[in-house]
Order: sequence, then structure tokens, then C-alpha cells
Amino acid sequence: MLTWTTESLRSIQRKLAEKYNIKTSHVTVSAILESLGYSKQTNQKMLQVGEPHPDRNAQFEFINNKAKEFLEKGEPVISVDTKKKEDIGNFKNPGLEYRQNKDPRKVLDHDFPIKELRKIAPYGVYNLNYNIGFVNVGTSHDTAEFAVESISRWWECVGKHTFPKATKLLITCESGGSNGYRTWLWKYQISQLAKQINLEIHVCHFPPGTSKWNKVEHRLFCYISRNWQGKPLISVEAAIKLIGSTTTTTGLKVILNRL
Repeated sequence: MLTWTTESLRSIQRKLAEKYNIKTSHVTVSAILESLGYSKQTNQKMLQVGEPHPDRNAQFEFINNKAKEFLEKGEPVISVDTKKKEDIGNFKNPGLEYRQNKDPRKVLDHDFPIKELRKIAPYGVYNLNYNIGFVNVGTSHDTAEFAVESISRWWECVGKHTFPKATKLLITCESGGSNGYRTWLWKYQISQLAKQINLEIHVCHFPPGTSKWNKVEHRLFCYISRNWQGKPLISVEAAIKLIGSTTTTTGLKVILNRL
């Protein structure tokens, strides 16, 4: 059985002519595939490993209802997480960008980390109330202290000025990592932050394996990745500039801080 699902249009055109004596153009092949409802698609991570929890839907409804309650009362709701760590240096960055013909960016042929340049760990805080992202760029380890420090800096730089009458704060986040539900240091640091900023802090963790539903992922991080695609992160300053220039047609604004 022939499978041509990964072939280019011109390759299909050529094979049709060679194997079946069907002569057509790649444009016609494209039109036929489109009329039959076919298009090239990437894999999507949608199948969960293991059995889903029987109360999975109830968990999402609880988080959504709690966020809705906070938003209706004008209390701040933020979604937080650490974006994937990025190596700093003249390395290939996935994606395409427009440049003059036959003038691609030249990058190193191996992606070996450069110790002197280190990595960056962008910790994102996305405010659901006003579609504002805050990114604290760290160059050390992604720890619970780093996570809570990033939230603290968001409050000092943005939160307390945007919500001067706030009495509560809702944080939604993943169930693992530096802000995981099993991390005692995260819980301790959050309790200390609550005392420091005099707010009642509520934390909702998304169930394991459902990080893509965390708002910071698809309302902030995906646009940062799109903004710097094809551009090597040659320095921390270059990465910060690219993060800060991220915008969307829906009015996303990104505020930066460097740890």
C-alpha cells in the first residue's frame, strides 16, 4: 500500500505520472486534496498518558468558576508559569522570517551551550483582567523562590497600581515545576508573599498533563515564541528586547523585568 501523506505536491505529481501515467500539475493536486478535505497538519499533544481522573471536568469547572467570581468582583486573577529555558548564543531558533533572497542568518552549526552566556528562564505572569503579560527574566535556576519573587515583582510593578483596592489574588498554575502543588517551599513562599502584600492569596493548580489550558501558555508564551522565531537569542538583552516587543491584534501588552 502506498502512503504519500508526507510527500510534496510536486512529488505526488511526479509519482502519479510514473506509476499510473496520470499527467497533471501540482496545482491541480493541491486543489483535489483541498476539495477532499485534506491538508498537512502537525501532531497535537492531546492524548493523555494514563487514566484521566473521574473528576477532571469538575476540576476545570471549579477553576473557571473561581476565576469568574474574582473577575466579576474586580479582584486580580493571574496565570503563571516558567517558559522553556533558552540557551543564549548565536544558535538556530526554530521558525522562519523574511529576509533578502539567498541571505539566511548564519548561526553556529552545533547547539552546545556556551557557559559564559548561560541560559534564560522567563517566568510569565498573565493578568486575565486586562490582557497584560509580565515577564521576569532570570538567568539562574527555576526555583520556588524565583517563581514567587517573580509574582512579587509583578505585584510591585503592576498589580498594586492596577488593583489598588484589591483584597484577594487568584493564581492559576501548573501542578508541577517550581510552582507545583507538592513543593513545600512554593507554599511557604506564597504564604510569606501574602503577609508581605497583605492579600488573601488563592492558588488553583491545573490537573497533571493539562498545562496547555493554563492561560499564560496560549495567551502569552506562544506569542513570545512567534515573535522571536527565526531570530537567534545572541544575548540576554536581545532576548529581553524581543519579549518586550511582543504584541497581538487583541491588544496584549508585555511588561518586562530582569532578575
